[in-house]
Amino acid sequence: MNDAMDEYDVIVLGAGPVGENLADRTRAAGLSTVIVESELVGGECAYWACIPSKALLRPVLARAEARRVPGVRKSVGGPLDTAEVFAHRDDYVSHWNDDGQVAWLGSAGIDFVRGHGRLVEPRRVAVAGPNGSDGDERFLTARHAVAICTGSRAALPDLPGLTEARPWTSREATSSSTVPGRLIVVGGGVVAAEMATAWNALGSRVTMLVRGSGLLDRIEPFAGELVAETLAEAGVELRTGTSVTAIARRGGAVTVTLDTGEELEADEALFATGRAPRTDDVGLETVGLTPGRWLRVDDTCRVEDVPGGWLYAAGDVNHRALLTHQGKYQARIAGAVIGARARGVPLLETDRWGAHAATADKAAVPQVIFTDPEVAAVGLTADQAKAAGRTIRVVDYDMGRVSGAALYADGYRGRARMVVDLNRGHLIGVTFVGPGVGELLHSATVAVAGEVPLERLWHAVPSFPTVSEVWLRLLEAYRG
Repeated sequence: MNDAMDEYDVIVLGAGPVGENLADRTRAAGLSTVIVESELVGGECAYWACIPSKALLRPVLARAEARRVPGVRKSVGGPLDTAEVFAHRDDYVSHWNDDGQVAWLGSAGIDFVRGHGRLVEPRRVAVAGPNGSDGDERFLTARHAVAICTGSRAALPDLPGLTEARPWTSREATSSSTVPGRLIVVGGGVVAAEMATAWNALGSRVTMLVRGSGLLDRIEPFAGELVAETLAEAGVELRTGTSVTAIARRGGAVTVTLDTGEELEADEALFATGRAPRTDDVGLETVGLTPGRWLRVDDTCRVEDVPGGWLYAAGDVNHRALLTHQGKYQARIAGAVIGARARGVPLLETDRWGAHAATADKAAVPQVIFTDPEVAAVGLTADQAKAAGRTIRVVDYDMGRVSGAALYADGYRGRARMVVDLNRGHLIGVTFVGPGVGELLHSATVAVAGEVPLERLWHAVPSFPTVSEVWLRLLEAYRG
């Protein structure tokens, strides 16, 4: 669909879920909108992150849970059918074909230009054709706004031999259809923990190399401890306080050198060592910004330090919350803001929790980590709350003592924590760890985002016997 006109109200760079949502909101506001994408429409989440990783993990977690249920455990004792798992994953990513997503753009009235877009001056974007040749270049002009929604990429450390070794990043880890006999996972965050869970269950002998003292260091400490326990029981070798200093590929094998001088060999090595913004080649230098850096934005997602207030950035590129659902939230806010400013609305609702302020990025970010056990958290951890100067009370509860959890699985292991702001009388953070807890999270998100008084939560009665009865147990413990 490269027959689009040259002038639009809004130009969106990046057609991942963030760019798609922002374009949908500006189009719904009556603004002509074009979206520019050089890769697959649908972005990282649809093809190399959220969707394929969860497609790989679902059978892993379902089998783990079934093995803890009397009457079922004996029938699920064998290995996973890896061919079926991969086929299921491939179906969910549409075999890396974006025809359906492109068709959706058209149905929403959003024009699409396939190619690499970069700013050349304020409100003006040059688009090189899919092959990157200047001969295919065309120019688009925005009457109101340009939104950068180009996301992030895997950040790799500067190690000797890295380029030649061709290590896995999250893309290879979620798209491979070959199970490596031995897999080294470098990192201790979400991607590392989830992919160690998946590939160990699919048949790899996994070694995790973690620079810090444990896993998932941005969540409550007990979360990483419980996940590490289960990974160890499943046969994963976990080494903490360990750094990689070099990597080499010799023949078909990969060798990593540790800071102790020890060498480890594997068939593949996955580096899950963080993310970097895709802003190195979008023309930031033409508007006074530094290429390759995260974009600083205000709560309306408008980029700061750009005269005229026409440039926006939503999703990973602004580094507020690197999660797909949070980027889509920002996109909905930014789309509404762009529409309101285009209509000349004199006063935007930019107060806390207002229609034009991305407040949840600071106060109520939810996240589910699909490990065994699952981890679900929203808001601040206890340490974060203390660092912010909040006067808090922390309430913990053993989820295995909840009747619904005991029925859910034999030997249910899990823990719940709520962090209460004592001055305001409402929750500012909740963490659940245990099988199936991801489905508990939205109730916690509503409580945190809604700043629901604990006295009112006492009247929100959980059904018996469900795992959600943990809410009652937490409140009982709080009330004494």
